[in-house]
Amino acid sequence: MPILVDENTRVLVQGITGREGMFHTQKMLEYGTKIVAGVTPGKGGEKVFDIPVYDSVEEALNNHPEINTSIIFVPARFASDAVYEAINSGIKLIVIITEGIPVHEELKFISYARMCGTNIVGPNTPGIITPGIAKVGILPVRAFKPGRVGIMSRSGTLTYEIAEYLSMAGIGQSTVIGLGGDPINGLNFVEVAKLFEEDNETDVIVAIGEIGGDAEERLAKAIEDGEISKPVVAYVAGRTAPPGKRMGHAGAIISMGMGTAESKIKAFKSVGVEVAETPIEIVKYVKLAMKA
Repeated sequence: MPILVDENTRVLVQGITGREGMFHTQKMLEYGTKIVAGVTPGKGGEKVFDIPVYDSVEEALNNHPEINTSIIFVPARFASDAVYEAINSGIKLIVIITEGIPVHEELKFISYARMCGTNIVGPNTPGIITPGIAKVGILPVRAFKPGRVGIMSRSGTLTYEIAEYLSMAGIGQSTVIGLGGDPINGLNFVEVAKLFEEDNETDVIVAIGEIGGDAEERLAKAIEDGEISKPVVAYVAGRTAPPGKRMGHAGAIISMGMGTAESKIKAFKSVGVEVAETPIEIVKYVKLAMKA
């Protein structure tokens, strides 16, 4: 079984009537994702691509109890309320596309989600795709093909680039997940790697990291402790970033000597993880891992 998103995924789109929500709803439907309802307060009774729109998540769940996943396109100032509404309605997977949510709000709802047993992907994520089955997000589908390599990434653009390099080399993906570019994320490298570890359709794990935080170091520690036994191949963006300078993402910042590319690369190499110097070099190391 793929991780997180599969043929049993039934999606609610929060913010479905907005420009981004409507555009990406259409793209997800075209890919085969099963979207059963949408929510925009004040727009109840309307339809988007023949999908019924409700005023609240509770109302949507009452009419469509099969919903198990929500994707959020709600503007940043209302996004936290949308997340709490989904959590309190019992939805177990929430993908938050919205960027610009205040960090203190992210801390609160991610902590609350963990208490409630809800998985959050993001915020500021491109989403998840299980190639050939479903996507819940904004990922460009041309980059992906079905296969046995799991990808988890802190960078949206690098996710697409590296997946496309692998696809062009004939190497498909089991599931691809963007963890999100903010300092605070829901699911992290270690948690997703453990899901790939348990997935019998994933043979190799690709971790796409970047400067800032210690997520990569924690993944290396999990590998060292034997929590992850499948081969892991990595790429770390931001090798030339100066200290104190944010590079692209809110979470990609080096502070007080922590979060450097060098520390992450060193941690990976110390536990036998091959670290590519360029994105395309990932292909070489994945091929070697698949032969091992």
